[in-house]
Amino acid sequence: MAEGLRERKKRETRQRISDIATGLFLEQGFTAVTVADVAEAADVSVNTVYNYFPAKEDLFLDRIDAVKQRLSGFIRGRAKGESAARAVLRELHDGIEAVSPAYGLNDDFHRFMAVIDGAPTLKARLWFLQQEVVENTVATLREETGAAPDDPLPLLVGGQLAWIEGAVVGYINREMVARRDGAAVSRDALVLLDEIEDLLSEKVLNYAVRTG
Repeated sequence: MAEGLRERKKRETRQRISDIATGLFLEQGFTAVTVADVAEAADVSVNTVYNYFPAKEDLFLDRIDAVKQRLSGFIRGRAKGESAARAVLRELHDGIEAVSPAYGLNDDFHRFMAVIDGAPTLKARLWFLQQEVVENTVATLREETGAAPDDPLPLLVGGQLAWIEGAVVGYINREMVARRDGAAVSRDALVLLDEIEDLLSEKVLNYAVRTG
C-alpha cells in the first residue's frame, strides 16, 4: 500500500526532529540538551516533540524498535529448508560484510558512543534493549515452532542467538570506538562470527527449520 501524503509528512517531520536532536547531542552531550532545546532548533513545540518521541532517550535511540525486532525478522524471513540459527547467522554475515552502519560500522560511531558513555539513562535503556531482544526472539521461536510454554528449546536457542548478535556487535563497537577502519573491523568480525558458529551444537543449528 502506497504511503499517503499525511503519513509521509509525519515520517519526514519525525526524521527531521531526530536528526536535529542527534546533532545537538553529538555537539553538546545528552544531559546538556533539553527537549525544549530540540523543539526550538526544530522550530516545533515541545508537545510536538513528545508526540513523536515519548521520552528524551527516544530522540537519540530512534532506531531502537528496529533493533529490538531485528532477530525476530531474520527468523520469520528464513527460507524454506533454513533453520532459525542459520538464517540469523546468514543475515548477520551479510550485514557485517556490507560494512553496514546498522552494526556500528561507520566512521562517526565513536562520537555516538561518547554520547552514551556520558548519559546513564541511555546506558540503562540499552541494557533493557538487550533483555527485550532475548524476549522477542524467544517469543518468535515459540510462535514459529508451536512450542509448548514449558519447552526449554526456544529459550535456549533464542538466548544463544541474542548472545551471538550482542557479542559480535559488542566487538564491533569496541573496535570502532578505538577508531579502527570499518572494513578491517568487518573482516575481523566475520572471522569471530565463523568461530562462534563452529561452537554451536547441531541441535541449535538445526532448530526451527522452515518446512513450507
